[in-house]
This record gives sequence, structure tokens and C-alpha cells, in this order.
Amino acid sequence: MALSTSDAAPPTLQIEGLTKRFGGLRAVGNLDLSVRCGELAGLIGPNGAGKTTVFNMISGLYVPSAGDIRFQGVSTLGMEPFEITQLGIGRTFQNIRLFPNLSVLDNVRVAYHARVGYGMADAILRTAAFVRAERELTEQAQDFLAIFRLEKIQNEQASSLPYGEQRRVEIARALASNPRLLLLDEPAAGMNPAEIVTLMELIHFIRHRFNLTILLIEHQMRVVMGICEHITVMDFGEVIARGAPKEIQSNAKVIEAYLGKGAAHAA
Repeated sequence: MALSTSDAAPPTLQIEGLTKRFGGLRAVGNLDLSVRCGELAGLIGPNGAGKTTVFNMISGLYVPSAGDIRFQGVSTLGMEPFEITQLGIGRTFQNIRLFPNLSVLDNVRVAYHARVGYGMADAILRTAAFVRAERELTEQAQDFLAIFRLEKIQNEQASSLPYGEQRRVEIARALASNPRLLLLDEPAAGMNPAEIVTLMELIHFIRHRFNLTILLIEHQMRVVMGICEHITVMDFGEVIARGAPKEIQSNAKVIEAYLGKGAAHAA
């Protein structure tokens, strides 16, 4: 069952008039989107609707053609991806982007290096400050893996893990950067039914354990309708519907976008 979020909660993410053009192609057009603090929201739509393009603009991988993105009242326009991460936005990707030849532990340790207290000279000379900081960083990463019940596989190579565990490691790494807003791009892609149930439980867990606001892209309607409180639907780069899961399920425009006009009229 989806959890309720107070409508009075301030927006953590506020998007206004967001547009992205690639040459003559408009991938996203004049998008308005608000995600409130503590909310678990969904962004859905058919393939090619522009959803991942939105995530890429939020995380700084794409520069918007127009519009504004504000996180906790601060515009992120012009920021580099690492600056947006440091501001408090973490994300996963549709295609898992772990370092395949590194261990599970090292994949999570990477996220902590943005906050290390030593400089380049310390790293080159292996100073006492470097050794102490690396030891503390490793202990923090190990404690974090224990929260996700991944400590027993911390020394295994990431590429050797089953798909579902790779996704857990990727989510753990995103959370190790200490975000306030987590963007999940199709986390259930490629998962079997049992893994999907585990994923839904994990998303509920991390939301409460880390006091997160979560924006989710997902094609698995079981996930979207089962955990999201508010859903925004895109088609051809534009918003066609917004609302609670039950409203979206019965929306004629949404049915038409996914199944065609005949299905919409039948509904």
C-alpha cells in the first residue's frame, strides 16, 4: 500500500517550463513537475516519452534548452553533475553502471571519496592522514553494506553478482553519497517477479531509513501502482496526466498512450 504524504510539505524538487531539444527534435517540452519533501513519486510513460531525458537534466548530464530546476529552493542550472550530487541528489541508471571489475565494497567506497579530508599530495605520499581517512572510509562503507545485507559479498567482483544484487549495490552506492532526493531510473528492469517484490520492499525501507524523497521511472506497473503516492505521465515529451495511482489507472489519455485509441474507447 502506498503511504500518504502531507500536501502541506514543501517541494524538494520544483521543475518549471523544462525543455530539451536535440537539433530539431524536442525530447521534452515545457515540463512542470513538483515533488514534495518525503514523497515517493512516479514518472511514467511509453518508450521515448522523455522520462530519462528529464532525469539527465535533473542530474546535470544534459543542459536544458529552457526552463528551471530547483532543488530545495536552489537552481541547479549551470551546475556540474558532481556539484548536483554534493547538493543532495543521487541517482541510479536504467542500465546498471557499476564498476564491473571492482569489488562490491570498492563500488560503494567510490561514493565516499567526494567527502574525504585529504589532498592529492597525501594520496601520492600515503601520509598518515591518507591512511587514517581511508581506514575510516572503508569502515563507513562496510557499515553501510551491512544495512543492505551486502556485507557477506563485499569482496566479490560486482560483475559476478546476480542482476538483482547488482541493482541493490547500485542503489547502495547512490545512497552512500548521502542524498536527500533519490532518482531511480527503471530499477525493476530485467528483474523476475521475486526480485521485484524484494525491490519494492527495499524502496520502502530506504525511504524511511534515510528519510528520502524519491522520484521513480518505471515500466513495471506493479511497482508504480504499488508504491507511488503520486504519478506524472508523459507522452511525446509532454505531461498528459497527473494524479494518484487509481486516477492514473482509469485515465483515458494514459490508456490511449499505452494501448492505443481503441483500448481507451473500450475503457
